Amino acid sequence: MANSQKTDYQLFDDPIKYYNAMLDDIQRARNYVYIETYKFGTHTIGIKFRDAITRKAKEGVEVKVLIDSWGGSGIPDEFFKDLRSYGGEVRFFEKIKINIDFFTRSHRRNHRKILIVDDYISYIGSSNLTEYNLIWRESMLRMEGAIALDFKKIFNQDFLMYNRYIRYRSSHTNIIRNKDYEIIRDMPSVTRQKIKTRYERLIRNAVSSIVIETPYFLPGFVLRKVLKDAANRGVSVKVIIPRQSDVRMVNLLHGRYLEMLHTNNLEFLVYTPHNLHAKILLIDGKIFALGSPNFDYRSFRYMHEIALIGTNQKVIRLIQNHITETIALCEPFDFEAWKRRPGIQKLFEWLLLPLRHLL
Repeated sequence: MANSQKTDYQLFDDPIKYYNAMLDDIQRARNYVYIETYKFGTHTIGIKFRDAITRKAKEGVEVKVLIDSWGGSGIPDEFFKDLRSYGGEVRFFEKIKINIDFFTRSHRRNHRKILIVDDYISYIGSSNLTEYNLIWRESMLRMEGAIALDFKKIFNQDFLMYNRYIRYRSSHTNIIRNKDYEIIRDMPSVTRQKIKTRYERLIRNAVSSIVIETPYFLPGFVLRKVLKDAANRGVSVKVIIPRQSDVRMVNLLHGRYLEMLHTNNLEFLVYTPHNLHAKILLIDGKIFALGSPNFDYRSFRYMHEIALIGTNQKVIRLIQNHITETIALCEPFDFEAWKRRPGIQKLFEWLLLPLRHLL
């Protein structure tokens, strides 16, 4: 594929469609395929991707795969045997070790999800390469153009530091900026949370509207404050979450946040068909953020995350269409019904609240 300064975009929310698009792009690869993901399945979808990249490695294409050790803990040693025999490299990010810092360090996971092919094709978004999410609603952005070179640089840095604990270093968290986008990376930190800080600034500067799509909505104090301030100054604030996410404990805790924010003029919409796993922020219909971070403590504090933030009008239109389709499948948060929830649910909400940073 010839490199180009022009960038084109597609936004996928159906896993089957973007899996097929990814596999098509991998099939056409001539130079390299780089994959970075939190989870890589070992059943139907994982096998399809493994076989596709194994064929490319056999053809002489450079193949590198980086999987988080926690997310990839169920992968057998022999799963990538053929890929490695043809020169493909597979690394597992920060292997879990028993030590004095085991409890918190084990939460410092690589949650990034990117794919780069031949300096020209790149993907970023919410989805792992697994089969259990085939009916979920996701957000995966496919890009054609030189932006792939930025993601290639990021991938190579991650691939090199894959199994070393690195304290917060600017070389691995530099913001990459272009005329209409920026790529922000986070490493685990209590004090330096670049993506969260950028989101807070975007929300503070919002004039007319804020839309958030997230599977897990557990915002910290400052995020809650800037959201309430925005709503109370007349900004329309919509938060879209699934009725039931794939993490039961988060579902129980959601209500603690919905109550305090619903009464401060935030509008909550509940996605009903199945799990909503998309991770999107849209400000004033003019600025978007899309990538791997959830709107919760754990993503912002403990995870290696990545977000693409920009003003490209084509991406904005794709995201607006995605949000419109999502809202059509939502119901309003029923505050009165929520207040009548069972006492046992209230008890579990109270018990789980101290663990909110780790969920």
